[in-house]
Amino acid sequence: MDIVFIRDLRIEAVIGIYDWEREIKQTLVLDIEMAADIRRAAATERIEDALNYKAVAKRMIQFVGESRFQLVETLAERCAGILLTEFDTPWVRLSVNKEGAVTGARDVGVIIERGERP
Repeated sequence: MDIVFIRDLRIEAVIGIYDWEREIKQTLVLDIEMAADIRRAAATERIEDALNYKAVAKRMIQFVGESRFQLVETLAERCAGILLTEFDTPWVRLSVNKEGAVTGARDVGVIIERGERP
């Protein structure tokens, strides 16, 4: 199995359970790993044969930036669903980090895996 990844994708979004969080945008940091077979793209050098990480990043920026979820868990689930269905990948590992959400901690969040590892 090959993995296409995006690390440290920073997106401003409304997220949180507190009233004050519903009034501001906070920075979320996504790390994405997706199963892909890169052999065909490597042979043809055609982006059409690749899992296009730029298209993935643009879609995540659009979706997360427009979202207004309360929990990072919900956001992670919805993002994983988009990655699995819209980008036809059988497996995804996604980390959603809400930096500075807990005093004394650099970052907090969730890591989920969805789909089947080839």
